[in-house]
Amino acid sequence: MKLIITIFLTLFPLITFANSSLPANRHIAVQGTAEVLAKPDMAKISFEVISTKDTLLEAKRDVDERVNLLTKGADRYGIEQGDIFISGLTSHVNNMIGIETGTFLGDKYLARKKIKVTLKNIERIDDFIEFAQSVKINNVMEIESLSSKGFKLEAKATQVAIDNAKAKGSILAEAFGAELGKVYSINSTANHQRYPTNNVKSLIFSGSGANSNPFEQVRYVDETIIFTSSISVVFDLEIK
Repeated sequence: MKLIITIFLTLFPLITFANSSLPANRHIAVQGTAEVLAKPDMAKISFEVISTKDTLLEAKRDVDERVNLLTKGADRYGIEQGDIFISGLTSHVNNMIGIETGTFLGDKYLARKKIKVTLKNIERIDDFIEFAQSVKINNVMEIESLSSKGFKLEAKATQVAIDNAKAKGSILAEAFGAELGKVYSINSTANHQRYPTNNVKSLIFSGSGANSNPFEQVRYVDETIIFTSSISVVFDLEIK
């Protein structure tokens, strides 16, 4: 999948930095920011597997059976065992009460596990989700778009933000008959990813009985990931 990258810059000076000291001599405080847009080529899918039975053992066995079927067939989609995380089992008892009579009808036991799967080929996401449905794993809790070049894109955003801060500082200094001196302090915010649209959350597919339109078309992943970086720098000023 061809990587598509677009860079947006936002530049603005800072008068002061919160919670940081400033030098007593002439100085300038600037902030450089950058955004790098990329097309995702991977996805992380979070499933929830729930079973309700007359006994806890039955519910647990049902959940384990479906989870095992998913993991055994995952290699057909380029998914390795290290790409799958399975939570521990949680359970509780549901007391069943008759709606009309209000009398106690007995207990039902609910067992639950959560699964997170990293799919390295995002083009196969439809096929993999259909496979999950075939083994009665219908509840998709979240789908996160990812890039295999994530670390490189974060580094690129940081470098662009650094260049941005230097350029802004130089322009402002020269406008007032000065030039940038040594760096007094640097504050870099952590790089992070964000998405222009919301990810899919709590999507229940046909077969679960909770989707009013099981044939509704759903866009599973975001078309773009945004990597952001921000650098705040204080420079000494030298008068020409």
